[in-house]
Amino acid sequence: MTQHARPGAILFDLDGTLVDSAPDLASAMNRIQQQRGLPITPYAQLRPRASAGARGLISAAFGMTPDDDGYESLRVAFLDNYAAAIAVDSILFDGVARMLATLREQNIAWGIVTNKAARFTDALVPQLALSNAACVISGDTTPHAKPHPAPLLEAARRIGIDANQCWYVGDDLRDIEAGRAAGMATVSVGWGYGDPFNPQPWNADMHVASPAELVALITGLKNSGQPAN
Repeated sequence: MTQHARPGAILFDLDGTLVDSAPDLASAMNRIQQQRGLPITPYAQLRPRASAGARGLISAAFGMTPDDDGYESLRVAFLDNYAAAIAVDSILFDGVARMLATLREQNIAWGIVTNKAARFTDALVPQLALSNAACVISGDTTPHAKPHPAPLLEAARRIGIDANQCWYVGDDLRDIEAGRAAGMATVSVGWGYGDPFNPQPWNADMHVASPAELVALITGLKNSGQPAN
């Protein structure tokens, strides 16, 4: 793995990267099915689609796309259910809290850039002790969502740092595409959602198997921005 300059800031995707939100997303979908007297879709079928949000979960549970009649009513019902119970079973992935604490100790700013709408981001972030992020950029903060680079560039602007001094960390191809388009070093993670989950073809600049590995990668780089000997 090629070493990169020590980052001035690290930006993270939210769902599937910092937070395991799949349990609450799946529950929101299952409640629709229960309300309609339908059998619920097993969690194992819904979890891999969590990063795709309403579109992915509705596809997994109902086999519908946005072009199908009735899709929009399902989407609205799903989002309302999710908003009503957004942090019941959602938790930080193992090692994330320690990773973020280490970044603070290393004086490296960190922020969140997600495609989740602010309606949900603003409710979820405080409940998972993520409020000390240097910035939180939601899917509707800028006119474009990932994979467009605009949200990442806005995050760098708010932190007050050049984009090329940032790393962007995510669990989805859109994350890597957005980071690359913004001129940031990109990091794929070895956890997250997918069917199957396989980050290798994304060709991120770096890959880490765990939050602890990301910390080790960063602390192994000199403050000068040159790889450690």
